[in-house]
Amino acid sequence: MSERIKRNNDELKADRPTISEVKFIPRLPISILVENVRSVHNVGSIFRSADGFGAGKIYLSGYTAHPPREDLHKTALGSENAVPWEYYENPLDAVKAIKNKGISLLLIEQTKQSRMIYETDWEFPICFIVGNEVTGVSEELSSMADIHAELPMRGIKQSLNVSVACGVVGYELARDFSLKN
Repeated sequence: MSERIKRNNDELKADRPTISEVKFIPRLPISILVENVRSVHNVGSIFRSADGFGAGKIYLSGYTAHPPREDLHKTALGSENAVPWEYYENPLDAVKAIKNKGISLLLIEQTKQSRMIYETDWEFPICFIVGNEVTGVSEELSSMADIHAELPMRGIKQSLNVSVACGVVGYELARDFSLKN
């Protein structure tokens, strides 16, 4: 029998930082503004992706679920305790707070101005905006974004699940940041 290729769960856990150790790992200048995402499971998944790519912060807004919630924890698996987050009842207040920090807003939405994410240039720090599973980001928030970008869709559907899109965008921005720094 040949030697095992995959690492087992115990080996993976041994290399994982603890909640107290993760505070000392530098976060990337990439944040996420989540507007009116209705599924608590999508929110939990966004936390896991954000933890994975090293997001600086998640801004939860509107009726988006936020910690502490047991149903969110079941999907986030503790990442909601590792990734800094803030909740704003009014998404416009979140935008003001983000812009006051000098952070650019990147809208992930199919608009009349959007370009493919792989053909878009941006500077850091940056915050990307994602929205409701059916209606997307509101027109009001869309109009406040500095950059509009979309993910290429080559199949019969016009969009990805919001949590999947967060992972794709987050890792693309993380890749771009690492190439520039």
